[in-house]
Amino acid sequence: MKLLYGTKNPAKLSAMQKKLKELGIGLTGLNELGCQIPSVPEEGYTPLENARQKAEAYYNAFRLPVFSCDSGLYLDNVPEEIQPGVHVRTINGRYLTDSEMIKYYSGLVHKYGNLNARYKNAICLILDEYHIYEAMEQSMESERFIITDKPHKILKEGFPIDSLSIDIKSGCYFYDLPEERLEQMAVEDGFIKFFRKVLKESRNG
Repeated sequence: MKLLYGTKNPAKLSAMQKKLKELGIGLTGLNELGCQIPSVPEEGYTPLENARQKAEAYYNAFRLPVFSCDSGLYLDNVPEEIQPGVHVRTINGRYLTDSEMIKYYSGLVHKYGNLNARYKNAICLILDEYHIYEAMEQSMESERFIITDKPHKILKEGFPIDSLSIDIKSGCYFYDLPEERLEQMAVEDGFIKFFRKVLKESRNG
């Protein structure tokens, strides 16, 4: 099976390619198409709604089997009205820079204490008009972690929250964890289960 992965992020593409290779699934990213990529507004209220919007837009544009993923940040100990969800960067209608995100989430920690956080992830796969699969399962969620108010000395562009993130089990910042621990925390296994189920249904159908 060959699929278009609805992402322009080369790191995400590479990671998913490695995981799905064992299932015999080959992936192509949006940047490899060599044509104009449609802009998708991502106006959903949940990761699944955004994943669906992206998959539908890319399928309608390219008529290729395609899947898209999306995620949201959820905090255990803040009021519902300030729950980030899919709007991790957009606060009160304003798109934040990396430094503004550090300041905003550090401010939440000052107010509520260290934040118990997790990412909820979703996927939508469109093979054709009649075969559409989607999921937002608990197996796709990240492990819970802590957001603190003291940034790590490492700040990677585009990933400001990682600089504030601490592994609950070890008490170490994400950027100080060994690679094997980072792999344990990854959520790709939930996606693997999803694709195994799709492949099984495709063969039986």
